[in-house]
Amino acid sequence: MGLNRDTQITWYGHACVEVVTPGGRTILLDPWFGNPLSPKPANAVERCDLLLVTHGHSDHLGDAVPLASRLGPAWPAIHELSLWLARQLPGGADAVTGMNKGGTVELAGLKVTMTRADHSAGDWNADGGVPLYLGEPAGFVVELENGFRIYHAGDTDVFGDMALIRELHRPDLAILPIGGHYTMGPGQAALAVELLGVKHVLPIHYGTFPILSGTPAQLRAALLARGLGSVSVYDPAPGTTID
Repeated sequence: MGLNRDTQITWYGHACVEVVTPGGRTILLDPWFGNPLSPKPANAVERCDLLLVTHGHSDHLGDAVPLASRLGPAWPAIHELSLWLARQLPGGADAVTGMNKGGTVELAGLKVTMTRADHSAGDWNADGGVPLYLGEPAGFVVELENGFRIYHAGDTDVFGDMALIRELHRPDLAILPIGGHYTMGPGQAALAVELLGVKHVLPIHYGTFPILSGTPAQLRAALLARGLGSVSVYDPAPGTTID
């Protein structure tokens, strides 16, 4: 079964993903183009209509602020992160849309719903000598113009309420971390696939550093062990597009 002939998805390493929608809009998710696997620098990005950042860790917030400052995308973010961004971006509060888990917004012609994630968030505040709180971690379900739904889980462990994401949002593609150590590994990700009921998976957050040791091959094996061998697991080289 093909993914979606009207949609192009490019993984740029780590959790950085670009989606070009059937309507020609460009979505960037967790845009850390400075990660060691990315073949593309942030200053080469020419378009972003919708920007999504799952949490405030630097390997996910990444290049988001300079990209947003230059390209001016719609940017829905969890409330506390939105308050901080309003002080970083040209246009202030008008440059970001604050929201929270369970909420849905329509921006750039797309529906975006924020979901929970089981992780941490924030960054280091060098001036204050304490962590910078940027709100809780989250995931996103994005409904494209043709009804195709993409779930980007962000950094997370598997959690039972993924079954509710299945019931409420019916994602077609799940973008799931598999590296382990900071997130779930392949075994937990296979359970997440079962809970979500998806037939297509794009693994992320692996291979960037040796500590992120989970692999797509291990995910396929774990899915097979659960009787889910028919699920399509995409593992493009960084910078390669699947459609």
